Amino acid sequence: MSRYARQIALAEVGEEGQRRIAGAHVLVVGAGGLGSPVIEYLAGAGVKRMILVDPDHVEESNLHRQTLYRMSDIGRSKVSAARDHIAAANPAVSVETWFGAVHPGNADGLVAGADVVVDAADSFAVSYILSDACMRTPRPLISGSALGFTGYVGGFCGGAPSLRAVFPDLPSSGATCASSGVMGPVVGMIGALQAQMVLQILLGIAPSPLGRLTRCDMTALRFGGFVFDGAPEPRVSLPFVSRADLLPDDQVVELRSMEDAPDAVSAEALRTRPEEVTDIGVVSGRRVVLCCATGLRAWRAAERLRQVGHDDLALLAMSASG
Repeated sequence: MSRYARQIALAEVGEEGQRRIAGAHVLVVGAGGLGSPVIEYLAGAGVKRMILVDPDHVEESNLHRQTLYRMSDIGRSKVSAARDHIAAANPAVSVETWFGAVHPGNADGLVAGADVVVDAADSFAVSYILSDACMRTPRPLISGSALGFTGYVGGFCGGAPSLRAVFPDLPSSGATCASSGVMGPVVGMIGALQAQMVLQILLGIAPSPLGRLTRCDMTALRFGGFVFDGAPEPRVSLPFVSRADLLPDDQVVELRSMEDAPDAVSAEALRTRPEEVTDIGVVSGRRVVLCCATGLRAWRAAERLRQVGHDDLALLAMSASG
């Protein structure tokens, strides 16, 4: 009996649908808590080509929620360990790996070859970088996030509004799974929903996941969501750039402390705190590039500069800097 017999038996799939799945190319950015179920379910469904992108290694603290890995994987790169586990589970699936981070310099190239892009990176900067690249390409983007007992997954770009249209501002805090914790089953549910949305796009099942967002709150055991297919794009967007994109005339502002970053992103960078960025003599007429670790402080500092009339601004997140 065919490996995919139970799937092919569905009226929405059939032999033709299975051929669509088998012919698909999916880019998965992030091979952690969200990426694990995405990768497993897409490989199980028969997606024959996946590119996995992740800059991290497997740690023991990952194992409570990153079900793709075992104790024997500790210390290995996640993309290599994921590739080997998928090869053992379904050798017909071709898994290509990219050990490194997505950044503005490589995002367009990675996105361009994919039928669907999955954002499972757990990074504000990477989510916006991928959304921007998917709008330019254009490619559909399935983006998810999970923290604590809650999470969401949505379908963006590819003819639908971008992530920026739904989330024009970053959250007020930079809480992460590492800093605030997360329940493993919540991550699993969000990742599984991402995989389901990818398959529905590949199969052309209506209604499309694009332009829709689903939320879950497991403290209340409740699901919700909304349709955003008519959401307008923001009038002004703060672009992310790579270090390689810095220009000689840029005014670079380093927002990381001396303790966090003894060497600033450039020798000429001004160093300050986000709340004091309007006091350091930023010159009008020059592009201001604001640098921090994740992009969150840079975003807040940029908002302060915009309020006093600076419009030529860019963000440099060192976690996704190239």
